[in-house]
Amino acid sequence: MASATSGTTLNALLLPCSTVGRLGRTLATTSGRKSFSLLSLSPELVYRCGRRWKNVTAARKLIVRAARTESKGVSLGSRAPNFELEEPLTGNMWTLEDFESYPALLVMFICNHCPFVKHLKKDIVKLTDFYTKKGLGVVAISSNSEITHPQDGPIFMAEDARLFNYSFPYLYDRTQDVARDYGAVCTPEFYLFKKDGRRPFELVYHGQFDDSRPSNNVPVTGRDLSLAIDRVLSGQPIPPNQKPSVGCSIKWHPAGKV
Repeated sequence: MASATSGTTLNALLLPCSTVGRLGRTLATTSGRKSFSLLSLSPELVYRCGRRWKNVTAARKLIVRAARTESKGVSLGSRAPNFELEEPLTGNMWTLEDFESYPALLVMFICNHCPFVKHLKKDIVKLTDFYTKKGLGVVAISSNSEITHPQDGPIFMAEDARLFNYSFPYLYDRTQDVARDYGAVCTPEFYLFKKDGRRPFELVYHGQFDDSRPSNNVPVTGRDLSLAIDRVLSGQPIPPNQKPSVGCSIKWHPAGKV
């Protein structure tokens, strides 16, 4: 016949780990008592589920603390700031002049770890693949500090570019000067510039990809950005009432460190 201990342990296995985790913490604080309900819980089970509860709680706290930031107003009609940045995947250096032949240029500030970027990443690849064939220039820049977020550093950027088969250069803004020059504050953040002959690139769209967010169950369509690209490639004006992009705040270097 099964012992009372094994029976209680089996019942405990049917409980959510959150419940068992709380029980584990209760047991730990009542170790001096000789009797309590479910005292036959396996120590291994209590430890395992207690750890899981702790990890889930920590993850939830992390989500709550995540800085949700909106892109800020950058004057439409402003000129694209120059840059000279390395592409970790190839080691090549890229500047704004490398895109002078394109009628329009999309500059994206993204990173590896941001859940807002991850939510859109596959569709960003689809959208940019589609429009580069129509003549759009595209470049992505990561300005996150690798000091505070090593997963956003050059080595992992190269892996990400290879994994998702980016058709655009993915550049690292190590000093974060380019992000400051563009006024970028979050990931993802999108800047669409048009080229008029020999005149410098002019900002015509600084807004969201679409209305989809990681937790709102709205399908990802890329509607806002694609409409803007369609208009600029066909020479039509883009309405100035543009919804800001929403994402994680750019992770700036700690004071005095680069």
